[in-house]
Amino acid sequence: MGVFPKDFLWGGATAANQFEGAWDVDGKGPSCMDMATNGNHHHPREITPELDPNKLYPCHDGVDFYHHYKEDIALLAEMGFKVFRFSMNWPRVFPTGFEDEPNAAGLAFYDCVMDECHKYGIEPLVTLSHYEMPFAMCQKVDGWASREAIDCYVKYAKTVMEHFKGKCRYWLTFNEINCGMMSLGNYMSLGILNPGSFDLRHQKDDPQKRLQALHHQFVASALAVKAGHEIDPDNKIGCMIAYMLAYPLTPNPADVELARERNQYRNYYCSDVQVRGEYPYFAQRIWDEEGVTLDITDEDRKILKEGTVDFYTHSYYQSQCASTDPAEETSGNLLGGAKNPYLKETAWEWPIDPMGLRIMLNQVYERYQIPIMVVENGLGCCDEVNPDGSIDDDYRIEYLRDHIKAMAEAIKDGVEVWGYTPWGCIDLVSNADGEMAKRYGFVYVDKHDDGTGTMERSRKKSFYWYKKVIETNGEEL
Repeated sequence: MGVFPKDFLWGGATAANQFEGAWDVDGKGPSCMDMATNGNHHHPREITPELDPNKLYPCHDGVDFYHHYKEDIALLAEMGFKVFRFSMNWPRVFPTGFEDEPNAAGLAFYDCVMDECHKYGIEPLVTLSHYEMPFAMCQKVDGWASREAIDCYVKYAKTVMEHFKGKCRYWLTFNEINCGMMSLGNYMSLGILNPGSFDLRHQKDDPQKRLQALHHQFVASALAVKAGHEIDPDNKIGCMIAYMLAYPLTPNPADVELARERNQYRNYYCSDVQVRGEYPYFAQRIWDEEGVTLDITDEDRKILKEGTVDFYTHSYYQSQCASTDPAEETSGNLLGGAKNPYLKETAWEWPIDPMGLRIMLNQVYERYQIPIMVVENGLGCCDEVNPDGSIDDDYRIEYLRDHIKAMAEAIKDGVEVWGYTPWGCIDLVSNADGEMAKRYGFVYVDKHDDGTGTMERSRKKSFYWYKKVIETNGEEL
């Protein structure tokens, strides 16, 4: 008998704002990320409250899944996918977020996508909100800073869960909700555009507003979980956390303590609320040190307790080291922190740490004892097309192989892992930098950073490798 359960959900993951394109087609309204320009590793994406005709907005076209969904899902089926994680573009369903009735064309598109998935026996796993808040809500009510956002989201969640009853039974309420713990999350995650914020990496931050907005998301998530269970008892609804594993750089007790604090703050503050239904014991100290006093009503607390998730999902790309020596905290790592001398890094300075996946899976399962899915993991890098059209991405195969092995070890440890959906299974726009050059997929898309390209799809070497992985249920890596 193999390591992976016979019904293990192998698949891949995408997000509408990076993948779908057709940003203003068939009644869709703009999302917050539709207003973000392109960028790169050295130049952050700008936030433009009004579109600038002289700038490039890569999310407007994505890789045009909107018009290629049949071809794309056929490619996923060829690999043998059991599950396809994608997000619904909130403003495709409710263009401003405030409408009383949904956009019929938006629902019709997702009907087509789900029908195409079911045609091949692929389970849809839908993220309700993946950095795609209607931009009108950012403008009118300052995004999630307003309690009004809760009602708008719950209306949207109920609408799609009712409409797609029987077609979708796996749902995630918010993508990487813990990004709201960082200033980076103000805009893309919470829809807050503070005066003086001009790009995604350097935003003016108001912890009081940000953590209150995050609380509103917790309440909305819990209400969506409750509604989803009432609409269809077969629904399974999960949280989604960007797991940011921190190690102490040295055995210095100060480094050990700093790593513990970072893991609590970044990884468990949010998942404790969503899995356990209440704020963790350490939350008060965070609020005190941030100078925050949250408006949490008795009704909020009741809702949080009643709306806990069925399973835990997460992204895992890298780890970081925590050091109390300011001279060490110089890494280009997206998460900050000190460089880990034992790990290699990608061209984007992301440490490659497969064993960290085993470590974090054990940490999470020890804490919560509920099923876990790894719903994002992958290697973003430049791919070169050979003269014959082939793409030899052995580096991607090596990265994924090592992480699958680590996941298998966690399953042997006793962790209940029941799915794996590597990120960007078909090339898409990078969220952090707005690039196409940073590719993740098993399928190459002819789209480039300057906006040119035919959108033609082609299989990489990793496509055939992953197909064999799925065929053998993880036995042949």
